[in-house]
Amino acid sequence: MAKEISAESVQKLREMTGAGVMDCRKALLEAEGDFDAAKRIIGERGIAKVEKRAGRETGSGLAYSYIHADRIGVLLEIRAETDFVVRSDPFRELARELAMQIAAAAPASVDELLAQPYIKDESRTVQSIVNDVIAKVGENVAVKQFYRIEV
Repeated sequence: MAKEISAESVQKLREMTGAGVMDCRKALLEAEGDFDAAKRIIGERGIAKVEKRAGRETGSGLAYSYIHADRIGVLLEIRAETDFVVRSDPFRELARELAMQIAAAAPASVDELLAQPYIKDESRTVQSIVNDVIAKVGENVAVKQFYRIEV
């Protein structure tokens, strides 16, 4: 018999992962209430969603600027499929994190940026951070270009 999953448990997992309510409920049912297993299940399914969305056109975008200590400036172009996602908190937080990464690590290209270890957690790459946001918002997200100026 399947274990009953409370609404509080679903909400807690949703806050931890950013996944949808039904995805959280299904993951908790599959994991028989184990939060760590449910998080892994959502992560695995998120990767599948990322791969499925990779070819979609990213027509809406954001030009994000960041200045660090009045000596390093970053201008970043990042895009998603819709304006709705571009205005969302996860997308804007990603833009901020990417700009800080560019300021700190000085990548030469978008490909180099995405392959770099993430400055806040070197066990992960920047691409994995982008993939997390893709899974969370349900749309393709692409870093198109950036400029870094240091004086």
